[in-house]
Amino acid sequence: MNETLELYYYPECPFCQRVLRAIDELGVAGRIELKNIHADDEALQTLIAVGGKRQVPCLFIDGKPLYESGDIVNWLQGAAL
Repeated sequence: MNETLELYYYPECPFCQRVLRAIDELGVAGRIELKNIHADDEALQTLIAVGGKRQVPCLFIDGKPLYESGDIVNWLQGAAL
């Protein structure tokens, strides 16, 4: 699969940490661009503009938002990255 993947997160968020751990365990860190909304105001504005809310973690899959850490982890586990 060749989806464009961007994870919007912030380091202190426990749900974000769950997704980051899964990314690490699955060995797909190089496939997903990380966007820290606390360090990157443009990323925060994009998250709100595209996703409609400030909620993290949010994985953009080809520009479409996927929320909830469990759903993101399940998607990552099932994706052929």
